[in-house]
Amino acid sequence: MSARIAGIGTALPPQFEQQWLWDNVFRGHFGGSRVAGRMFDTAGVARRHSSTPPYELADAAGWSTEERMRRYAERAPALGLRAVRGALAAAGTDPDEIGLLAVATCTGYGTPGTDIELAGSLPLRADARRLLVGHMGCHAAIPALGAVTDYVAAHDRPAVLLCVELTSLHVQPGTRDIDQAVVHALFSDAAAALVLRPGDGPGPESSRLRVVDVAARTDTARRGHMTWRVTDLGFRMGLSPEVPEALSEHVGPLVKDLLARHGLDRSQVAGWAVHPGGPRVLDAVAAGLDLGPDVLDPSRRVLAEHGNCSSATVLLVLDEILRAGPPAGPVVMLAFGPGLTLYAALLDT
Repeated sequence: MSARIAGIGTALPPQFEQQWLWDNVFRGHFGGSRVAGRMFDTAGVARRHSSTPPYELADAAGWSTEERMRRYAERAPALGLRAVRGALAAAGTDPDEIGLLAVATCTGYGTPGTDIELAGSLPLRADARRLLVGHMGCHAAIPALGAVTDYVAAHDRPAVLLCVELTSLHVQPGTRDIDQAVVHALFSDAAAALVLRPGDGPGPESSRLRVVDVAARTDTARRGHMTWRVTDLGFRMGLSPEVPEALSEHVGPLVKDLLARHGLDRSQVAGWAVHPGGPRVLDAVAAGLDLGPDVLDPSRRVLAEHGNCSSATVLLVLDEILRAGPPAGPVVMLAFGPGLTLYAALLDT
């Protein structure tokens, strides 16, 4: 028994121009710092999304974590519901068919949470299982995909994976730290959902990819390079400038091992859905995998149009690839997060 991606749905809050956000929100937040301005200019982001209105962003740095969680509880379920409904429609699947709903997020918590809200709003059957994948960071979509795939294959029932992130709720107090300027220049809000069905299941041919395998690689010696800490003023990200170098070192062996288990090599991969952690991250991945200059264009387009939406981003990249038509061969998904952790998934028709 196997599991296939039968449908993808996305939901995006209002979109804002990067330059407008700098001019009207973050220039003042960073005290007019020219270094911070340069980070905004070179982030590879032209537009991004915020569920937090700009008039609130100016004050968000002073919100308590409790206040941020209250706003998450108000906004995340509705955004997630739109994404899940879109995925169900694309997959030709009714909510009462779903055996498992998995929700991945690292930007908000509360119980009853988004999973319960969706169970009531869709609605799901009373016996549907729920799984929360919390605080893993930007790579959470892939281990969550592995868990959902295992459920579908074992129980012969469809399942839904939702990644919903409201990073705008975690604006931090103004600082001269370059890494904080980078973080505030990159991150964005989004929800993306997948429906997985057993075997060949219904769904458009362009989205019927089988989940073949999932692999991970963790460098615990560099675990301080990327962090996501809970503070009294929301969640604060730490991002070392050494992250791209570390990813370049590890991504080649990770992908080589994953493909070799299935008798494949990199030349046979038809699509690369790589989490766009930033321009330097994409450059490092391309170098580590010896990819051509245009291979990661889908990731660069998603970064430019949507920003880095944490766990939802790699699903936006997969959607971008599939919109171009059925891939001519295997697709590799890659995402990275605290740990320092790399995750990869192999998809095939």
